[in-house]
Amino acid sequence: MSVRLRRIYEPPEPDDGLRVLVDRLWPRGIAKEAAQVDEWPKGLTPSSELRTWYHAGEGSYEEFRTRYEQELEAPEAAELLDGLRTSVRDGRVTLLTASKKPEQSHASVLVELLGG
Repeated sequence: MSVRLRRIYEPPEPDDGLRVLVDRLWPRGIAKEAAQVDEWPKGLTPSSELRTWYHAGEGSYEEFRTRYEQELEAPEAAELLDGLRTSVRDGRVTLLTASKKPEQSHASVLVELLGG
């Protein structure tokens, strides 16, 4: 019934519900067992080109968001997003990211699109 965003470097909590890693690359320094990730839908992450463009500081967060939302309209990404919406309706979902500023990342876009 709810979605929240956490950094993957924070220890898992009992009320996390379904833990979904929303980064394309596995985070450095985190063992897979310790992360307790339930799902890792790489097709839901921004393309390498978009990620590189954004991290190079070539555009604003608003422009990144617009481009990312366009990428999410692709069939695979749209299907994965619909699957997450179903999971959110069924219970708590925690989106995990290694981003240092999750509020200005693709993960915050996902939280909003999922109704969090």
